[in-house]
Amino acid sequence: MKNKRQLIGELSAELAGTAILILFGCGVVAQVVTSTDGANGDHNSIAWAWGLGVTLGVYVSARISGAHLNPAVTIALATYKGFPWRKVLPYSAAQLVGAFIAALIVRFTYADLIDAVDPGHTIATQGIFSTLPGNGGADVTLTTAFFDQVVGTAILVFVIFALTTAWNNPPMANMGPLLVGLLVVAIGMAWGANAGYAINPARDLGPRLASLITGYGGAMRDQNGTLYFWLPIVAPIAGGLIGGGLFKLLIERNLTDPDEPSDELDGPVAGEDESDRRVGEPVPAR
Repeated sequence: MKNKRQLIGELSAELAGTAILILFGCGVVAQVVTSTDGANGDHNSIAWAWGLGVTLGVYVSARISGAHLNPAVTIALATYKGFPWRKVLPYSAAQLVGAFIAALIVRFTYADLIDAVDPGHTIATQGIFSTLPGNGGADVTLTTAFFDQVVGTAILVFVIFALTTAWNNPPMANMGPLLVGLLVVAIGMAWGANAGYAINPARDLGPRLASLITGYGGAMRDQNGTLYFWLPIVAPIAGGLIGGGLFKLLIERNLTDPDEPSDELDGPVAGEDESDRRVGEPVPAR
């Protein structure tokens, strides 16, 4: 019974944290898209609000659930960090539900402004809720969009692992959410053109479903009519696995316990002259 209550608490935290993320993320896009004169923001405000949404969502849920807020992160943690596989599906479902509910709130709160600029609920405002190749405008192929999402999510998971691995001298716990949020801001500013940097299956599918049932009949397709909803699900999961694997290969396996005494001596080995040291090898501090 205790384990069941604990799991329910974790799922509630994942739902709430993801909902906070979407309220700020989809909310800022709605504000920008429905502002015809650009007075209410631009790409920079979108990137910052998404990042702050991540930060606040992590602060809301980290103590209880670990604040995954993203099925790609959950799957990567299960694959490489020992997170229980039995919790992967419940966590992912909670994240999806949180994103769906938050997107419905944004949809109804911004209904008047959306109707004013796009009464037909077309691709012109679909980007409020879900991502599109080239953000619905630029001519970006599915191959490029897929690769973009793999790269963006690989960066996300690689750096999250770096920020949360104890032997990697991570930031203090209360600073972690802020740095993860800044990471998302940076990804948005550097990797937002090709596919809208979903980098999170729940972030994309939840709002996409919310828009589908509230008047956006083409929500599952891109601006060219191609079935697209699957791409921001599959590519981020693949990218998360790649990013986590690269961290394990390049960084984690080379880390040592900082509490273990070093094998290095304070000075040269007996009989060794200082000049015998390799060029560029640091001389131990005296």
